[in-house]
Amino acid sequence: MFQPISRRMFLRGVGVTMALPWMESLPVWGDDVARRSSSEAPVRFAVLFAGNGFHSREWWAKGEGAAMQLGKVLEPLHPFRENLLFLQGLYNQEALIGGIHSCQTGNLLTGAHLAPAGEIQSGISCDQVLAERLKGQTKVPSLVLATEPSIAAIHKNYSMIYSSHISWSSATTPVPLELYPSLAFDRLFRDDVGRADKSVLDAVREDARRYQKIVSQSDRRRLDEYLNSVREVEKRIDQAGQQGRLQGWRPTLTEPNMPRPAEGIPQDIDQHMRLMCDILVLAFQTDTTRVCTLKLNNDHSALRFPHLKVDYMIHHLLSHTDNADWLKVNQFFTEQVAYIARKMASVQEGDRTLLDNSMLLFLSSMMTGHHNNDQLPVVLVGAGGGQIKTGRILNYLGKSNRKMCSLYLSLLDKAGVHLDQFGDSNERLAEI
Repeated sequence: MFQPISRRMFLRGVGVTMALPWMESLPVWGDDVARRSSSEAPVRFAVLFAGNGFHSREWWAKGEGAAMQLGKVLEPLHPFRENLLFLQGLYNQEALIGGIHSCQTGNLLTGAHLAPAGEIQSGISCDQVLAERLKGQTKVPSLVLATEPSIAAIHKNYSMIYSSHISWSSATTPVPLELYPSLAFDRLFRDDVGRADKSVLDAVREDARRYQKIVSQSDRRRLDEYLNSVREVEKRIDQAGQQGRLQGWRPTLTEPNMPRPAEGIPQDIDQHMRLMCDILVLAFQTDTTRVCTLKLNNDHSALRFPHLKVDYMIHHLLSHTDNADWLKVNQFFTEQVAYIARKMASVQEGDRTLLDNSMLLFLSSMMTGHHNNDQLPVVLVGAGGGQIKTGRILNYLGKSNRKMCSLYLSLLDKAGVHLDQFGDSNERLAEI
């Protein structure tokens, strides 16, 4: 007898696991999440980190809603000004202690005290707290993506592991960074990477037919579109294989939007970042995970940007200049956030969009390249399932509660995880 279905279930086959796209017929599960309407999509949470801060004169916002004005760093987000919160004045107390870069970054999502002298100790990051609470409800608890490898060195008496990691599964364990788009893609959709020539639809056809019989008519059309789009990709895979260019598939809600990335790390940083952005959206769109961090670069980064005609200086050194090229690089980073927001806004999930059902946190561990972090640059895009009133500027300067961990407590609430304390805070930001 076919058991009642839920979003916990997947289409499965030999060497293949594909999370279904969001469908209104399938009940949502979890603790607090289960109490949401069965027709509502789950809340997703992503952190996008840019190291070394931003241009000192061009990170700002004024006004609200459609009339909001944004500084040049944030210009790429202008189409989403009604979907964002500009958060001013938040800071990390523990990050004011010690040296620069390393001790400003390693506790960005933890609020914990960092051990000096090369020792590694921070705290569990907010994304991993959420991932642990949601474990078993999605195929992948969390994705931790990056475009620059971890640095193994000491800087100002602190390990540069701190500069390289914002996601921590324990006080002494930074979550490994996934630098390879192809491996991140495979983690989402394959159980056995070696069987890449196996037809995804052939492997899951039996389960797919069972779902098609019991979901609503609108969901049946959505599932048909989803499966048909994968079939189109498979045809292209067959053609690529005949040409000696075998690639993987790309499940999507309406039509193919990306092939399986090529092996290795893309040579060009713009292609690398864009692939990681695509994978983040696809992971949320299929509900394969609800938690993701994307570290666009390290703090103390060595990235170069020849595609912007800015190749005379690495990112870290460029951050000290505060010139037009630095602004150009800042805007390139913000464009990645805008790209993700644009793709999410195009995905309809019931009465809301994927962007409406998500919380995208864009931030750095210092305000500018001059290492000042008495307040941090923070923007939140998305409404957390309709729970967050966006299109606003919230200024916490001069207020008693302006801790980053207070923000995390508020965001965890929206995702259905309620804690008495996180990091160095036991208060929420009431305005959120």
